[in-house]
Amino acid sequence: MSSDGNKKQFWKRNAAKVPGSIQHVYGAQHPPFDPLLHANLIKAGNKPPPATPGKPKKATTFQEFESITSDAWDVGDDDDELLAMAAQNLNIEVVMETANKVNYFKVVLPVKVTPTASPSSPPGHLLCVCFPDELRKLSWSGIPRQVRPIAWKLLSGYLPANAERRESVLQRKRQEYFGFIQQYYDSRNDEHHQDTYRQIHIDIPRMSPESLVLQPKVTEIFERILFIWAIRHPASGYVQGINDLVTPFFVVFVFEYIEEEVENFDVSSLQEEALRNIEADSFWCMSKLLDGIQDNYTFAQPGIQKKVKALEELVSRIDESVHRHMQQYEVEYLQFAFRWMNNLLMRELPLRCTIRLWDTYQAEPEGFSHFHLYVCAAFLVRWRKEILEERDFQGLMILLQNLPTMHWGNEEVSVLLAEAYRLKFAFADAPNHYKR
Repeated sequence: MSSDGNKKQFWKRNAAKVPGSIQHVYGAQHPPFDPLLHANLIKAGNKPPPATPGKPKKATTFQEFESITSDAWDVGDDDDELLAMAAQNLNIEVVMETANKVNYFKVVLPVKVTPTASPSSPPGHLLCVCFPDELRKLSWSGIPRQVRPIAWKLLSGYLPANAERRESVLQRKRQEYFGFIQQYYDSRNDEHHQDTYRQIHIDIPRMSPESLVLQPKVTEIFERILFIWAIRHPASGYVQGINDLVTPFFVVFVFEYIEEEVENFDVSSLQEEALRNIEADSFWCMSKLLDGIQDNYTFAQPGIQKKVKALEELVSRIDESVHRHMQQYEVEYLQFAFRWMNNLLMRELPLRCTIRLWDTYQAEPEGFSHFHLYVCAAFLVRWRKEILEERDFQGLMILLQNLPTMHWGNEEVSVLLAEAYRLKFAFADAPNHYKR
């Protein structure tokens, strides 16, 4: 993708010949949906009549289109069609059981809570003694902010379930990370590493939220995390998109030390020891995530290409009207869904929604690698009305790259996850390439 020639090959419309297959997501164990949303979200309404296709216009090529579009978000009205669909298809007894568990989680997630003895621990830091399976079940429907940092460390496998071992593990892993810094970071300007470092340095200012990542201290931390990860994973090295995956971990771990929103907080005001802990913990948790999706970032990014092809086939079964509409106007799934897979929808959703989404991804078996496929399918079909109203290639691409999610919050994400959960079971008989 470094030259125009390669770019044309990358967007070549022969996605059907991409080799390999997507693995099926095995049984989501945890009911997905808080029924309290029903009362104030679900509105009665009729589905819009099927759009009558007009005469298709000659599609603009993607290369031409790409040069005149941007990633800016448009603000628009949300429709409630998915809410009603999710409500109709979920078993109310299962939903009520989930609601009870969510309330239980908020009160007694730390089955036993004790302050850490270490003076380096942030104020209010808690040790949760909780069985891993139970923690996953309780986390599926969202984790309270005050316990999210330690819950994420446990769910990712960074911290052991045994509370007595956690402090020693944290100390050892943090020391190990900064050992990597001493060993490798000075080589960033060496001839064989300078291109990697230069690309990281270019990509970080493009991230969001700008008020956070453009702080010099944060930029410095992100550069170190990404460079060390790239050096330690030569099979893929650094690939654009990996940079976005640092942000949720970094923000959640900053929450251990502050009460205000991180976007408006001067990170450099934290004590140096706190910053070192946040940096090391973010590195290790991001590494755990990437271990499960590394084929997304190896040469030619085969994991992403497989998932995009699987998304296309899944959508053709879920909503044939949407699928045929995009075919009619020559929209290739790779042209919009590549970013959905590469960045795990981080460019489509506000950061607060990404963090809520990741609560479930980390609770769900193979959440990032496989459940994400169903979330993307639910996300696309969520916009069926808007998609069917567009009547040319350019209009569809502008919509799909600028979906109006700026004002989304936890409620919209919960409904999206509920629909993804439903799709996972509704299409359990999908073709072999959805299964192991």
